[in-house]
Amino acid sequence: MSSYPPARPSRGTGHHPDRSGPDGHDGPRARRERIRLALACSAATALLMGCPATGRHTTGDPVGHLPPRHPASSTSADGRPARAASAGHGTRTPSPTPADTALARALEPIRTRSGIQLSVAVLEPATGRRAVYGSRHHITASLSKVNILAALLLRAQHEDRPLTGWETSTAASMIRSSDNDSADALWRWIGAGPGLTDANRTLGLTSTQAGPGFHWGLTRTTATDQLKLLDAVFADRSPLSGASRRLIRTFMSQVDDDQAWGVSAEGTGRQLKNGWLQRSHSQRWAINSMGRVTAHGSAFHLVVLSYGSPSMEHGVSAVERAARSAVHALCSTPPPVPPIIR
Repeated sequence: MSSYPPARPSRGTGHHPDRSGPDGHDGPRARRERIRLALACSAATALLMGCPATGRHTTGDPVGHLPPRHPASSTSADGRPARAASAGHGTRTPSPTPADTALARALEPIRTRSGIQLSVAVLEPATGRRAVYGSRHHITASLSKVNILAALLLRAQHEDRPLTGWETSTAASMIRSSDNDSADALWRWIGAGPGLTDANRTLGLTSTQAGPGFHWGLTRTTATDQLKLLDAVFADRSPLSGASRRLIRTFMSQVDDDQAWGVSAEGTGRQLKNGWLQRSHSQRWAINSMGRVTAHGSAFHLVVLSYGSPSMEHGVSAVERAARSAVHALCSTPPPVPPIIR
């Protein structure tokens, strides 16, 4: 395998405001893809009498949409948990847990007042308490950089080697400073979308769709899948080795101060990664945050995904309110009762 050029990429702010780039901003490539998909959908309409996906993408992005895999994950049009429907063969999908209900009750006012699309997942590993709100597929923006790093580490593990100096320094810049040039380089290095998809099979991410071409920021995911990714990073049992997990945790604990917002609004001891992106066709913002926080004497894995804010400040405020409300809602519910072993 040939070695990658050892030059360290430049640092950045997490998105390219003035040009089309891998973080997902619209440009000639994206517009061509939009036209191609529109034509394909029109042809399908003539043959199949309708194209239900047209114009109904969660984030307003026309570059593909990954539908929910399981009926249990469906939500209503406004993001609230949908009522369970029949799953066939005489079975029904599970009903929402008390924690899910408490989380929905806490988040509905935030979603209603802010007018955004919102998905949240929270887990307290020590007790097993877990709750999920919404299963929409959101554009990741720079949140996908943790996924890219996990894919890089899985590749190195498969090759039975540590990261090279160039890989380590580039990954550090990508996570700590949310540097896009670093993400561009590592996206190519892992094999772009197919490489990320292969890694996600190993990580157990079943509802994440890699961004097309070089558009890693247009990767689509759910809060539930990102909670699985956090579990792979922070849990003891994981496809990632202990050394790999420690590296990701270290970088996530060293993010630049101007990016220490989002889930860190609740608790202390931040280990996080954020993503933000303004869509050029709608001027609306995708604002996302995920990580591990310590609050109320316990650790929590927390994911907040959102889309539709008119400004970054509005979106960050809504995400932070959701993060605080999610932890408080989970703490208000009793821990699950362990099964009786006879």
